Amino acid sequence: MRKYFIILLVFIGWFPGIKADEGMWLLPLLEQLNMADMKGLGCEVSAKDIYNINHTGIKDAVVIFGQGCTGEIVSAEGLILTNHHCGYDQIQAQSSIEHDYLKAGFWAMSHDKELPNPGLEVRFLIRIEDVTNRIMQDIPDSLTENPRRSKIDELIAHIEHEASDSNIYETSVKPYFAGNKYYLCVYQVFKDVRLVGTPPSSIGKFGYDSDNWEWPRHTGDFSIFRIYTSPDGKPAEYAPENVPLKSGYFFPISLQGINKGDFTMILGYPGATDRFLTSYGTREILEETNPNRIKIRSVRQEILKTDMQTNPVTGIQYASKYSNSSNFWKYSIGQNLDIKKFHVIEKKQKEEIEFQNWANTDTDRKSKYGDVLSKIQETINEQKPAGHNLQYIQEALFQACEVFNFANNFNYLNILLQKQGNYQREINDEIASLKEQTDLFYKDYNPLTDIRVVKAMLKLYEENTSDEQHPEFYQLIEKKYHNNTDEFADKLFRKSIFSEKEKVLAFLKKPSSEVLSDDLGFQVAKSTLVKLYNEYYKNERLSEKLEDLQRIYLRGIMEMEPDKKYYPDANFTMRLTYGTVKDYSPRDAVQYSYYTTLKGVMEKEDTSNFEFRLPAKLKNLYNNNDFGQYGENGVMPVCFTTNNDISAGNSGSPVLNFKGELIGLAFDSNWEGMSGDIDYEPELQRCICVDIRYVLFVIDKFADAKNIINELKIIP
Repeated sequence: MRKYFIILLVFIGWFPGIKADEGMWLLPLLEQLNMADMKGLGCEVSAKDIYNINHTGIKDAVVIFGQGCTGEIVSAEGLILTNHHCGYDQIQAQSSIEHDYLKAGFWAMSHDKELPNPGLEVRFLIRIEDVTNRIMQDIPDSLTENPRRSKIDELIAHIEHEASDSNIYETSVKPYFAGNKYYLCVYQVFKDVRLVGTPPSSIGKFGYDSDNWEWPRHTGDFSIFRIYTSPDGKPAEYAPENVPLKSGYFFPISLQGINKGDFTMILGYPGATDRFLTSYGTREILEETNPNRIKIRSVRQEILKTDMQTNPVTGIQYASKYSNSSNFWKYSIGQNLDIKKFHVIEKKQKEEIEFQNWANTDTDRKSKYGDVLSKIQETINEQKPAGHNLQYIQEALFQACEVFNFANNFNYLNILLQKQGNYQREINDEIASLKEQTDLFYKDYNPLTDIRVVKAMLKLYEENTSDEQHPEFYQLIEKKYHNNTDEFADKLFRKSIFSEKEKVLAFLKKPSSEVLSDDLGFQVAKSTLVKLYNEYYKNERLSEKLEDLQRIYLRGIMEMEPDKKYYPDANFTMRLTYGTVKDYSPRDAVQYSYYTTLKGVMEKEDTSNFEFRLPAKLKNLYNNNDFGQYGENGVMPVCFTTNNDISAGNSGSPVLNFKGELIGLAFDSNWEGMSGDIDYEPELQRCICVDIRYVLFVIDKFADAKNIINELKIIP
């Protein structure tokens, strides 16, 4: 198989007519592949300025923030900028009726006022290393798929362990090009990350669901955190004596502003793209995956929204849960619209016909690739039943029904309680862990909301899955409750210990396997988990088969056109994208400007709609033209668009100018670019960014947080 890697000398997208603005590039290959194009667009930094394993540089100021976002270091003392929606979980967790930081915002005027966030981590990339040859040299061509996969997993584990340097670093070897290449990423992890500042949601989340994924946009989508280390500068868990990180590199901030055509580059962690997906996989998303998600989440979100608007406590408890659900719900709606609008399936079918014709014109190629597309189609069709049920179990019964999800945390305790012998130490450790989980869970839990969701989801699951796909507890509903799911849910919430925190804590004082086994909530959770595992293993076997077929198909694509440049799909590893500040025309007779201003914020204000209410102080600043050094010719810029190629995970990524100075934060894609994760649309796909001048204006003029401003390196 090693002979096929000769064609992988370069990376970009394989699509005809590819442009410089498309692509999520690997940092070690920038000099080889991208710098000439970047300099042609006006870039003045070098590849070594961006990525150099022997010296600090631009990549050292970019971090993985939490589990799915990007952040950037903007001061010598570990100050992080990221999106408001990236810090939303922490802002919500810190909020209460007495201190509602979601509504009022929060600003620490000194280090000792900054708020710790248990569980929040940031990761710095130390290096990226191509380990393809180390893996593939031990994988003979004759090896069949299952042994091949096992051998690769074994080699990956060895490489990761070796690179961890006695567990000092976190390591990850990931497949690229569907497993045709492998790269090792080495990270340093910091676990003491404190909240420094956040605007109120009326700024940081202005427009909420209505404006999400839309342009024009007027959202000040930013929040501020700080990394702390032990006194000797090493990563450490939270401790009062910890000190701010001494940053190796941080971004200077430019007040020069932006103009149409200006060079921009973004470094960050795009989560997942699937641009080599076949027409069959695209149709599955269009007809199955997205409609299921839209249907399930629509029902749950309507319940949450009603309860949040009528109860202030519930509003705080469920703010992050609702936001996390609605974000990808709306994305799925837009993606389906764009798949149809841009004829994505038809374009992929055309590419597949070209590939099939190429494969069939040569005996050797036909033997390797002639049936790969038909096998992909067969596997996807075979996968549909298990995939459908798995999605409904995950989305409707576990993610939506909180009581079931939480009850499953008690499975291991139940196993320990049933074991013969002395396991008291293990039982005590598990009880201590469950007590912590109980405190966290019930802090943001409303049983009155959850019972309404449970009733809706039990009906929805029953209506949209076949009888043989139902967990065992549905038999109980049929026999004892005469198919009355509402009556069953009422009984569950009356009797189960998991409906109330006090009942759970009382149980943990005197735990019993008999109590758990008789608990209706635990029974439902356990039988649902059994069904989940069954469907998961059915789906996993076919998913692995599909991955192998996709690897072969992609290998053939690159063999068909070896002179083209290729970039790998996003997989939440650091990438660089470059392009320019750019406007666009979404449809006939409509032209969108590349920037928005505070005037547009005021024009959108609607006091009858919580999504568009504004703080009085922001309106006063606008009415007085009090923009400080951050305005431009009497105008306060808010957001702008570029044609940088981004995906989920890029949220919070630094947007840099030709000198590598910070000019904005990426936070969204536009509605017309929702199919971009599958098929890039160069004329319409845009990255939406909050202008760094608006960020500084809010910090300085709105919040009066001069201590933060004074910490930054601002270039007039």
